Amino acid sequence: MEAHRMKRVIACIFHPPAGTSEAERLVDAGRRAAARDLISTLRKAGLEPILVASSAPDEARSNGASDIEVLDTGGGSPFHFGETLQDLIQRRGPDGLLYFGSGSGLLLSQARIEQLRRFASEDGPAALFNNFYSCDFAAVSKATCLLEVDLPRADNPLGFALADAGVPCSTLERSAETQFDIDTPTDLLILNTSDRGGPAIRSFLGRLDADHPFLPHILALLTDRSAHVHLVGRLSPRAWADAENEIACRTSGSIEGRGMRAGTNAHVPFLQQTLREDGARAFFRRLSLACDGAVIDTRPLLASGGQLPEASVRFASDLLRPDLVTDPSWRSFTEAALDAPIPILLGGHSAVSGGLYLLAEACWKGRDLDRRLHPEPFDPDKERS
Repeated sequence: MEAHRMKRVIACIFHPPAGTSEAERLVDAGRRAAARDLISTLRKAGLEPILVASSAPDEARSNGASDIEVLDTGGGSPFHFGETLQDLIQRRGPDGLLYFGSGSGLLLSQARIEQLRRFASEDGPAALFNNFYSCDFAAVSKATCLLEVDLPRADNPLGFALADAGVPCSTLERSAETQFDIDTPTDLLILNTSDRGGPAIRSFLGRLDADHPFLPHILALLTDRSAHVHLVGRLSPRAWADAENEIACRTSGSIEGRGMRAGTNAHVPFLQQTLREDGARAFFRRLSLACDGAVIDTRPLLASGGQLPEASVRFASDLLRPDLVTDPSWRSFTEAALDAPIPILLGGHSAVSGGLYLLAEACWKGRDLDRRLHPEPFDPDKERS
């Protein structure tokens, strides 16, 4: 235990550059509020120093107190996550490292942060991920091992890079705390329906001037025993099973594109092929015959050759604003979703991951229906009256 206390573990939060559209600025502001709450929890857990890597250092400094160290990543060349992380480790020489994307970790407790710190204090090289297949945050022991690895340009495939280099990797149990990440406007809207988050993000959400025409309807469906909700996208079977234990409706799902940002894939997702052949309006017409509402991670469906359009296009689609969607295929899909006979919630990966956990909690706010909607597993040793 003494060795653990002597190890030097640093925490770093990487904040991506903000776009210029209204939706991008909204997500950027939400991430900065989330980072303020994360910084507060890191401080309480005794992490020092706390570094923020940002191409807007003045804004990053305004996010924390004087004890926050800001690493200016610059804005002149494309950002490279791996090179920036290695430069940080080379200059700081920590024993262990806690890495966070600025939209992640906002729901973590002090106890969970302390657990991550203990992991990062171990002697040998190892990594602990919130999601091995698409990293949002991670703890790494013997952080200098990262200097010997060909690290990726973005954080999502970090788990694959370390595993391929022989670093032992493990993952945290899936939950809202470990999986929720602010990556799209939909994530902010989902978080706003819950009571989760620290004072900074709750204050931000209290001033949020954005809504979704169908989100209240989706929440109502989740508590309706007679309803059927379909889930589409990078859906984890574990997250799906966990959500089903908390909601009342029946569910079905189409799992498409898992790991799409973590590695190459020569295959075209099945639903993407169907969408291209039939068109968006036929897609939603058929979907409406199969369910009463749907939560859709659009990225696997609409990626062209594995590539996504700029965030302004994706985020405007999430907000069901086809007038602001400049990409023709994304605009036609958004228009069809807006006109669909059933309520549709569009978003990114978190909508069917961490967001799904929050939806399963938030749907019961203000509703009196008994939450115990599923029978207890049979225990033959349990005494029954």
